[in-house]
Amino acid sequence: MDESKRRAIRFLEKEIETYKALALFLAKEDIKKHLGVKGKKDLTRPAYYRGRMREARKLVRELKKTR
Repeated sequence: MDESKRRAIRFLEKEIETYKALALFLAKEDIKKHLGVKGKKDLTRPAYYRGRMREARKLVRELKKTR
């Protein structure tokens, strides 16, 4: 696997960890009242980040297959 694919995989793996942390953080009950974000409701939903994790994992699998 060439260096550009390795860098892409490392980046996506870091993104997955970030999305996991955000999904867990936003899943807490009291967070919604503290955020007070009305216009960006999609970004404050844990499901949004879970979807992004699935997309990133899919990309990692595809990149690893093309060795």
